[in-house]
Parts: sequence; C-alpha cells; structure tokens
Amino acid sequence: MWYLCYFYHRLLDYRRPEVEALTKLFGGSAKFEWKLPQHHHLDSPFHFIWLPSEDIASKVANRSILVKCMLELWGQGYSYEELKTSVQTFPEEHKLPYLGVESTFRIVVDTFGKVLSSDEQRERIESFSYIPFKGRVDLRNADNRFWLIETDDQFSNNGLPPTVQRTLFFGREVGGADRKLLPTFSLSNRKYLGPTAMDAEIAFLMANQALVQPGKLVYDPFVGTGSILVAASHFGAMTMGADIDIRVVRNGRGPDCNVWSNFEQYDLPLPISLIRADNNLPPWRGDLQEIFDAIICDPPYGVRAGGRKSGGRKLLKGVKGPYVIPEEKRKDHIPSTAPYSLVECVHDLLDVAARLLVMGGRLVFFYPVAIDEDAKDIFPDHKCFTLVSHSEQILSTRYSRCLLTMEKTARYTVDVAEMARKKHLEFRENHGMLTEESRENGTLRSKVFSPADNLEVSSGLSEMNIKSDKDWKPKYRSKYV
Repeated sequence: MWYLCYFYHRLLDYRRPEVEALTKLFGGSAKFEWKLPQHHHLDSPFHFIWLPSEDIASKVANRSILVKCMLELWGQGYSYEELKTSVQTFPEEHKLPYLGVESTFRIVVDTFGKVLSSDEQRERIESFSYIPFKGRVDLRNADNRFWLIETDDQFSNNGLPPTVQRTLFFGREVGGADRKLLPTFSLSNRKYLGPTAMDAEIAFLMANQALVQPGKLVYDPFVGTGSILVAASHFGAMTMGADIDIRVVRNGRGPDCNVWSNFEQYDLPLPISLIRADNNLPPWRGDLQEIFDAIICDPPYGVRAGGRKSGGRKLLKGVKGPYVIPEEKRKDHIPSTAPYSLVECVHDLLDVAARLLVMGGRLVFFYPVAIDEDAKDIFPDHKCFTLVSHSEQILSTRYSRCLLTMEKTARYTVDVAEMARKKHLEFRENHGMLTEESRENGTLRSKVFSPADNLEVSSGLSEMNIKSDKDWKPKYRSKYV
C-alpha cells in the first residue's frame, strides 16, 4: 500500500536511507518503492513509499528520527475543492473503522513554507464537516490522528524546494518519530563529554542504519565518551567499546563522570566491556570471527581529533627498541602513541569488520570527502562488503563527511585479506586529496574550520574593522545541512 512519508526538513541525504534500513529491520526482504508527488523536488519533505503492510509502516515511522509522520493518504489536491472530492472518493471501507462513535480523533493542521494563524487553522478544520466523524475530539490522547498538510507555492521566495502550485494532503497517521528522545539525550545534558562526542540525533540515525535491535551485539572501536553506544543501548542492544586512550575508558573525570555514568544517567544497560585497545593492533585472537552484529563508529579523521596508534615515533622508526614496563608502574602507565593516518585507519577498520561481523552485519561510519567527489567512487572496494547507502553532511564549502553503511555479504578468508591489502595500497596512492594536498595547503581541520571562501580576508580587513590577521577568527560552518 502507498503511504505519504512526511519528513522533517533536515539532514536531507539521511532521510530515505534511514527509512530503507528500518524497512529491512522490520520487514526483512519486504519490497518497498519510492516516488515523489507530482511537481515536487527530490529535496521535498513529501515522499510516497509503498510498503506491504500498515504494521511495517507503523514500526518504521515510530522508530525513525526523521519521519515527522507516515500517513494513509485519504486525499490530495491543489485546492480545498479538489481535496474534498479526493477524500470523498477514498474507499468507504477504509474510512469507516476510524469514524465510529467509540473512537476519539484529532485533526492536526501543519504547513510547509508558510504559517497559519489559529483562526485559519480552525477554519480549515471546520471545513472537514463532510467527513462523518461520530466520535468525540481528544486533543491529547486521540485514538486516531488525522493530518491536514498545506504547502506553499513556488512564487514565495523562501528558499524551499519549489512546487508548481499549493498542494494539500489529508490522511490518517499510522506512525511518527518520537523527537522527545533528542532533548532527553542532548549532549548539553550529558554527564561526560569529550571533543568528539557524537550528536544524539546523528547517533540514533547511525544506530538505525546499523539495524540495531534488542539482543544484538554492537561494537565501537573508537568509543570515546560512548555517545554512539548510548544510542545503541537505548534500542536494546548489548554494547562493547574500545579506545586507545586508557584515561577515557578507565577513569574519565572521576568515579561519577565517566563513560559508565553516561549509561547510568539514562538507566541503560551498561556495556559488556570497555577495553583499552588499538585498532591498528587489535587484541582479538587470530581465530576469532563473526561475533558482532554491527560495528558503528566515527573514526578519527583529523577535524576534532587526530588518529593515534601504539608505538611512538622513535619505536616505529627503529630508533628505540621495545621496552618492558616495570610492574610497579603498570597501573598508571600511559602507552606512547604515534600519528595514525586516515588511510591506514580505514584499512584496519575494514579488516576488523570483515573478520568480526556476522554475515549480514553492518558497518556504519563517517568518512571525509571533497564536496565535488562521491565517497562510493573514491572509497576502496572490499570483497566482504556491499555498500548499502552513503549520506553526505557538509562540513565546509570544500569538504563534507559521508555516512557510509556497508553490509557484510561474504566471509573473511586469507585470500580476501590479501586482496584487501592490495586495494589498500592502491587506495593509499590515490588518496592525495586528504594527504599530500592537506600537508601542502593545511590540514583537513583548517579547511573545515575556515573563513568563508568568498571573503577576501586581505582586502576586507578594513571593511570589517579588523586591525590585523591575529584578530581574524575562523568561522565554523554548521554541520546541519
């Protein structure tokens, strides 16, 4: 059956992939299909989706973060006369179960690209007197919620995706996102935070992309303060994390301010384990395979934090040999580390995921790309994985980060590992954009946290009343696009 999926108008690239992932989670191999309303742009918040049952549609919408509501569409038109005709021609057998005297109802008036006053909303609600509602109105806990959605037209200069003329939708809600999660799990209320703590909305989206559900085991190899695992745990998963910084996973900022306290704050099950581990030298046994249902992480790519691996510069260069930590110093010893390049980090992450994910398990992680490039074109192919989706989030006028979702479709073997190593070497050679160019023209961080490209700083200092270059402060570009 076709449903109207009304999205929140944010994180545009993430919307369809989230719904597709949740459709697989609740519907297995169930068929789904997308189409746009007539004259609507791909960035429009209105999308039609075909799903096999209302039960699946309801579960998808209620679990999602970006679906404002999923509607069984009773009618649509370009005027209220057309809408009335469309609603009246909708099959009576589909309407009658929700119009009885025993059920309560509410009509929600919503707009896109315009604002209606209270009187205008009341007038529009009263115009539906031709629908024979027999139950009483309940504005708080109605059994059935109906939506009237009115869009603006293309002649309004509001920067929204254009539609040829005003469009009206009316339908019965079958589900919608619980956005109350976001203020509850907001980082502003979190006990333990670090510079790389993942925003709650993005963390929940990543968990949905990874098909997280009760009983699944989820691993984050760059756990930090545990933001991603908190989202996974909220959806019922068992969690496990690792980080190279022992101070983060062991102590935090004290007994009441650490990774564990973030889980206790929301009464969530504690992680099975948090370990100090290096993604470059994973601690797992060589014969250990297929234990995690999902791996979700935000690898260090040099914007808010650079990657580190074990060893130290002198040790890796052979200037200094291996050493043994005295027994009395082991408790407080912090192992030395060396820079960990993005290319090497990605190779190690794919190798660990290929080994430790179960068949059908998902790897979900962020990866930086240039604005004019597509992650799927430059990212190394791996025989164990199929790229499911990639969603872009702009960091600056030159770079963005792409959320990659990969599904394990082949088992890990020695041959696959060797093939992946060769692909890694090829990928490393072709990865000059973020390595050689970054060294010559500044780091990736400097390109993200940079002044607007269209500002001529040198010529515009006097106009902006800036006395010297020291007074110039880089402008941070919003990550929500």
